[in-house]
Amino acid sequence: MDMWASTGWKDYELLDCGKGEKLERWGSYTLVRPDPQAIWNTPRRHPGWKRYDARYARSHTGGGQWVKKDLPQRWQVRYGALTFNIKPMNFKHTGLFPEQAANWDFAMEQIQRAGRPVSVLNLFAYTGAATLACAAAGASVCHVDAARGMLSWARENAKSSGLEDAPIRWIVDDCAKFVEREIRRGRRYDAVIMDPPSYGRGPSGEIWKLEENLYPFVELVTGVLSDRPLFFLINSYTTGLAPSVLTYLLETLLSRRYGGSTVSDELGLPVTHSGLMLPCGATGRWTAEGK
Repeated sequence: MDMWASTGWKDYELLDCGKGEKLERWGSYTLVRPDPQAIWNTPRRHPGWKRYDARYARSHTGGGQWVKKDLPQRWQVRYGALTFNIKPMNFKHTGLFPEQAANWDFAMEQIQRAGRPVSVLNLFAYTGAATLACAAAGASVCHVDAARGMLSWARENAKSSGLEDAPIRWIVDDCAKFVEREIRRGRRYDAVIMDPPSYGRGPSGEIWKLEENLYPFVELVTGVLSDRPLFFLINSYTTGLAPSVLTYLLETLLSRRYGGSTVSDELGLPVTHSGLMLPCGATGRWTAEGK
């Protein structure tokens, strides 16, 4: 199946999935978590289904909780030279989306091939995996997230990865408000990465809906691009936006102004037990190549 697959992991493995759940190895711990894409009802023959370390159990009233056996509060996994702190959180998350490794590899390759200083703006930057990948590749990065706890976690990941002294600006702010101020300040960036939520509320209670707000937001963000932008990456995880929608959006707002080329596809994680690929959302990538 044609997807951008994250195949470079050693500390993470998607062992099996089905019946709305996935069985994963995070370092030396095995977790079972819900996954809305894994709708097939295949037999659970992998022994990990009976020997997992923790499972996130959905409740009938919404939400859910971790059913833990013997799991530490945190542990670490590595991807190449990067080290991430894993912490099982409310609402099934661990602080890392392993399928995004395909995008980290893409960003690192773009930065390393540029042959010039590159400044990256990472919006909705979460726990900083993309920030650290870009910094490790030699870029200066502005990391923006509205949640102070996520930014603290990102700084922990930077320290664990030996990047605490890398040229990273850590900003706790609403992404749109921050971009508006950067435009007024005249600050410019050579590359943008964004992973906007499908739904959220702004600092003054403004409602964000991805389908309604993404186009004007990306249009706003193009105002901080330098005269020689390198790449622009949009990730869409929790919504039904097709990859072709991201292609059209990027071509409309970037290709007509800067040239270059746009490609979009699904991200996927290989499933060890079945040999299938679990789809994990869509990504659109505009690059200056072909100008």
